Amino acid sequence: MEKSNLLRMDNVGIVVESLEDSISFFEEIGLKLEGRATVEGEWAGRVTGLGSQRVEIAMMITPDGHSRLELSRFLTPPIVSDHRTAPVNALGYLRVMFTVENIDELVSRLTKHGAQLVGEVVQYENSYRLCYIRAKDGLLIGLAEQLGHK
Repeated sequence: MEKSNLLRMDNVGIVVESLEDSISFFEEIGLKLEGRATVEGEWAGRVTGLGSQRVEIAMMITPDGHSRLELSRFLTPPIVSDHRTAPVNALGYLRVMFTVENIDELVSRLTKHGAQLVGEVVQYENSYRLCYIRAKDGLLIGLAEQLGHK
């Protein structure tokens, strides 16, 4: 059996229109802002293949410290396409799923931030209550509340 080189998953990157709005939205879900920076220079463009680039990033971390979202706002080069309103059966990276407490109360708070419920909150057997929401800026987010677990 061949040994894996994988050590861990560091983060999921999401390109956003407004860093401030996205930070506020994910803080409402319960993530914490870990840090912010502007990334630019020839080395960064060599990694992404974009050449000269300037990007503001914010790293958000989950309360357990195990998962992160890297929110990126491109200053240069400009955005070339927009996948935010793709339906849930579109190919490619789709959504981030969070395990939460009190899903109804959280959905209510997030709708006050402009989010919309995609379908409905549904119970799966005696295990989970689940839903998809679309943030004000179009990002698709999954929420799951584990039942019978405190």
